[in-house]
Amino acid sequence: MFNRILNHLEEWLITFLIGAATLVIFFAVVHRFLSGVPYIQDYAVRMDVSWAQELCIYMFVWMAKFGAAYGVRNGTHVGVDVLVRQLPPEKAKWLVLFGLLAGALFTGVVATLGAHFVWENGFHYALFHQLGLELGDVPEGPTSPDMEIPTWIAYSCVPLGSSLMCFRFLQVAWHFWQTGEVPHAAHTVAGVDEEAH
Repeated sequence: MFNRILNHLEEWLITFLIGAATLVIFFAVVHRFLSGVPYIQDYAVRMDVSWAQELCIYMFVWMAKFGAAYGVRNGTHVGVDVLVRQLPPEKAKWLVLFGLLAGALFTGVVATLGAHFVWENGFHYALFHQLGLELGDVPEGPTSPDMEIPTWIAYSCVPLGSSLMCFRFLQVAWHFWQTGEVPHAAHTVAGVDEEAH
């Protein structure tokens, strides 16, 4: 069960986020339309939907972070392999492994720096407050302009998405070390090429 969830985590997160963003945008557009309709506009104008744009921006940023991890896992992440293809397979293996581990290192560093940023941006205040610990001089942290949520919530996509991406790089590197294969994107549509031949 856990393995199944882990193998499709990115798809489920992206599907949820894109579905929720679509509903929020639809609601905002309908509200904008109804705000110009006589008799209805009096009620529609009273509803504040200024938060919709900010929420959708945050959801799309979260989708991008988890989409990058999905790309690493499925071999659709952007990569340049011109040099690798020119080398003999035994030498190319080490270059591919180096590239995967360099990606893991980079995303691990970004996740660590992102976690530090989120911590300093107010997560430490929220955690201390929730646990009933002494707050002292710990600042509460800023809030977003429209939704007025703590900004550390929106910025959490950086450490979470980068950590997942680092994990996927390590997962692909381990699979490559054992089998010599990296995931590749399918450039064909299943069923179409078989019929053509």
